This record gives sequence, structure tokens and C-alpha cells, in this order.
Amino acid sequence: MSLFSKFLKLSGRPLTSRRIHSTTDPEGSSRRAWALIGRPLRWIYWLPLGLGFTQYFYTLKTVRGRSMQPTLNPDTSSWDDIVIFDRYSINSGQPIRKGDIVALRDPINSRKMLVKRVVAVAGDIVKTLPPYPDAEVFIPEGHVWVEGDEPFRTLDSNKFGPVPLALLDSKLMYIVWPLDRIGPLRPPISPVSKRGASRDFRWYSDMAAFEREQRRQSRVTTRSTTTSHS
Repeated sequence: MSLFSKFLKLSGRPLTSRRIHSTTDPEGSSRRAWALIGRPLRWIYWLPLGLGFTQYFYTLKTVRGRSMQPTLNPDTSSWDDIVIFDRYSINSGQPIRKGDIVALRDPINSRKMLVKRVVAVAGDIVKTLPPYPDAEVFIPEGHVWVEGDEPFRTLDSNKFGPVPLALLDSKLMYIVWPLDRIGPLRPPISPVSKRGASRDFRWYSDMAAFEREQRRQSRVTTRSTTTSHS
């Protein structure tokens, strides 16, 4: 008996044990291979659903610039607002209302997206602001008039006129960032202060937004008003 055989006999280990452990398990290999392949396959399966959801229902957008201050990106915030835009209401043909904040294709540069407020809809007459050449504009069917909340820092209908509804992409629904401003957009209302309470910065900001909205509305002759005067 060779020295190697005596060693194996003393150790009590069969000669074939090393061979058994060195062979691979075909079933285990196939499971590992399927795990590696299945992960990207799951991404491929869900990717069209995610793309379809953001294309036709809701999408997140980061709003940049100062044209919608103080409603969006106020000076008191060091962050750009991240908001949810509703594409379903636009794609399904739901009516656009005055006061809605919408994302739209820039009529001058179609590669850019703008975020503006709808000031007037079809049938309304709006008193324009510089640099628009006409003092008043009648909004034709299938169009809206959009403006930024900050009139001195905005490219809007006072530059390019009424906007076709076909250029509208989505409607702003909800602010998700920054966290201190999280929540749905609400129409400006006159702030109420308790008797004896001091008026803080928030009160003056809300009052400024309310007065700005009142000035916007005063420049628009609505469809019902036009009808009653005719």
C-alpha cells in the first residue's frame, strides 16, 4: 500500500470525496444564470409601463427660472421646485381653466418647455402688457393666453401672443420639493390675521399674491361679460 493510500485510510475520507466536491451542481448553476438574466428582464418588462405612465398620466419636472415667482421658486427657497404635472387631463381633453399653471412648448423655440399661468381662454378679451403691440387681444377658439407670475422676468403671451392648445403638455398639480412647501397648489386668497396678531412675512407674501391675481383678473373680460354687453 502506498503512503498516500495509508494517509487516506487513517483520515477516514474516501478517495472520491475531493472529486465530488470539485464538480459543479448543474441545477445551482442554472439558478444563478437565471438570476443574472432575470433581473434585466424584469426591468425590460416594467420599463414600457413606466414610460407610458409618465407620457400619458403624471410626470415629475424640475422648475427652473424666476418667471413664476413667488408661486414657484420663491426667493425664500434655495432649491428649485420639483413638481408633479398632470398629462392625463391635457391628453383626455379636459377643459383648461383660468388660473391653471401649465407646461407648454415654447412657440418660438419648440425644443424648450415653459411653465406659465393661464390668464385667459377662448372667447375672452385680455388687456395686454408690453411689449405686445396691441392694447387688447381677443382669444380665438382653441387658444389660451399665458403669462408668468413675475411680469418683469417672463417670456409669455405678451411676447408671442395666444397659444394653441396643441402646445400644452401638462398641468401642474402638486409640489413635492422642497419639503417645507410640499402640497397642492391653491388659488391665491386674501390672508386673514387674528385681531392683535402681528403680520409676518408670510401674511404680506400671501396678500401680494392675492392682489397680483386680482390685477390679472381685472385685465380680462370674460366670455359671459362679453355676451352681456352685446
